[in-house]
Parts: sequence; structure tokens; C-alpha cells
Amino acid sequence: MKPEIIEQIQNNFILKEKNLSKYATKSSEGIRIHKEELKDDIRPNFYHDIDRIIHSLSYTRYIDKTQVFSFQENDHVSKRIVHVQLVSKIARTIGRALNLNEDLIEAIALGHDIGHTPIGHTGEAILNEISLRETNTMFNHNIQSVRNYLVLEKNGLGNNLTVQTLDGIMCHNGEMLSNIYEPVSKTKQEFLEEYEKCYTDQETLKKVRPMTLEGCVVRISDIIGYIGRDIEDAINIGMLTREEVPKNIKKVLGTSNKEIVNTIILDIVANSLDKPYIKLSNSVYQAIFELKKFNYENIYAKANTKEQLDFYREGMNLLFQKYLKDLETKNKNSDIYKMFLNTMDSSYIKNNDKKRIVIDYIAGMTDEYFMNSIKNINKC
Repeated sequence: MKPEIIEQIQNNFILKEKNLSKYATKSSEGIRIHKEELKDDIRPNFYHDIDRIIHSLSYTRYIDKTQVFSFQENDHVSKRIVHVQLVSKIARTIGRALNLNEDLIEAIALGHDIGHTPIGHTGEAILNEISLRETNTMFNHNIQSVRNYLVLEKNGLGNNLTVQTLDGIMCHNGEMLSNIYEPVSKTKQEFLEEYEKCYTDQETLKKVRPMTLEGCVVRISDIIGYIGRDIEDAINIGMLTREEVPKNIKKVLGTSNKEIVNTIILDIVANSLDKPYIKLSNSVYQAIFELKKFNYENIYAKANTKEQLDFYREGMNLLFQKYLKDLETKNKNSDIYKMFLNTMDSSYIKNNDKKRIVIDYIAGMTDEYFMNSIKNINKC
């Protein structure tokens, strides 16, 4: 294609950026971890990130990873892929209303949960126990999400996403609610240093804040994406009735997921338009805070039985010890070689110790693959 035609198409892609808010992140500001020449590429930086994420192998595995409820026979219960798409849509709605960069928002939203383990937050907690015990480092899905794109994708070479996308993924954690979200300026080096500290410093992990307003939008959208939908799922499987949700919460946010999502989005837009931050009104913030507490007590704490939790913990520890032994004995017949290491670049094996490799392998498993791996080991 002729250079002048490529340039014209590139200009068409970023034409809408002329109308973006002065607080938005422009595509021209995108910084990649490694310098890269994109020849004959018509896509802007963050649009390119979206494509790299949705074409990654780990994105495909979203479809069989737990959101809250594992192994339900009800086909209408959300999987991780549904949550990710909901967050993307909600965040892009807010972003469009505030004239922010929707491409950056979509990239962060679609990639934010890629580091989740099988069995959702339960699996994450168990793998964190193993990681602390075996490596003296913490395991958290948001940090593993960054590691996935920095290191694991493309057979251990990484996807080379922009710093802004990776930072938004790292700082997305919707478990930490605030009534105002303000971006913090960072260099590439500062982002990388913060990322490394999150493996060993709990305080850093708690305090990370996005470097862009788009990252702030995804962070609050993560909460909006699950807080009402998890109630609908709980109702669908008979765990909860709509009447059990406290009246004071329903009075502010609404009764259904549709009403909750709409109320919070409109509240954010009204309080954040033409501002360098994302803000919730006090009444909506307090209602979300109380609803999160209600969900933890009535949904998340009851999502798994003690027997299930014991089985998952025993199974994940069994897998860790088995695969670690296979690496130490160079058992090339093991699945960790056949399904993982045999496709990885030699630099990945050289730069990572065996325990870290096993943690990466387990973290990438889908629910079904995790369960089948346990069954196969128990047969031996």
C-alpha cells in the first residue's frame, strides 16, 4: 500500500481524537515497553493493543474461567468472559460520555482479568498461599495479568503492549472502592518498578493507582460490572432472592442489574464531566459500599462449600508439587512440558526458576483443565 494512502487511513482512525477531552490520553502518547517499528500498520497504538489482546491464547481461555460460581448446571451464570465484556461496555459508555480515549479503555478492560486462575478468587487465594510459601512472593491476578502480557504470551516473548494499557490492567482492582479516582503520572521506568514491588510489598499493591483517566474509568467499571450481575447470578441459582437486598440500597441504586448499572454510570458522568478525575456522589458511593458488603456476606462467602474449598486447595497443592517434581526430574512426558514449556522460547526457561514456571502454568489453566489435571494425577 502506498505511504500516502496509509497515512490517510491512519488519520481517519484518529480523527475522533480531535474532540477528546483535554484530560484524555492521545494515541500519540502511547509508549511501548520495547521499541517497535510497525510497518504499514494503519492502527493507532491503543487500538493495536486491543487486537493483540483479543488474538492472544490467554484471551481464548477466559471462556472457561470462573467469575463467582464454578461448575453450575445453569447456563445463564456468568463466566469470566462475560464479566470482561460487561466491564468493557460499561467503561466505554462512561468514556464516550466524558470524551476519553475509548481504544485505551477497551484495551485495559479486555485484558484486565487475564491473570485470573481457575476457580476465580478462590483459586487466586490458594495460589497466593503456595507462592508465599514457595517463593516468598505474592500472587495477585492483576499482577499476573501484567506478567501475562509482559512475559508469557507469544511463547514467552510477551505482547509488547503500551505502558498505559499495562498500567491500567495492573491498577484495575475493583475490590478497592473509592469515591474519587485520580490518575497518577508515571514514566515507563516508574511503572516497571511499581509492578516489581507488587510481588513483595502489600502496601504498594494496595496503593497502586492508574496513570491515565481511562485507567480510572476501567477501575470503577470493574465494580459496576460485577456488583449487580453477581446478584442476578445468585438469584438464578436460588442462592438469593431480590427481596433480600436491603431496601436502603435498592432505594439509591435500584433493584435490578440494569438499574444499578444505569444509576452508577449516570452518577459518574454527572460528577466527572470535564474534570481530571472520576467521582461518585456520596450517596451512590455509600450504597455501593454497602452492596459490596452485602454481596460478600451473602454471595461470595457462600459460593463454595468447605468440602469444595478443601478439594481445590488440596488439588492445587498436588498439582504444584507434581509439576515441580517433573521439572526437577526433567520428565518430558509431563503435561507441563507437552502443553506449556515445549512451546515456550528458551529465554523464558532461562530467566524463570522452576517454581515460578509451575505457578505460571497453573494460573493459566481453565476450570475444566484444572479439574482434569487433578483427575489425571490421581489416576497415576
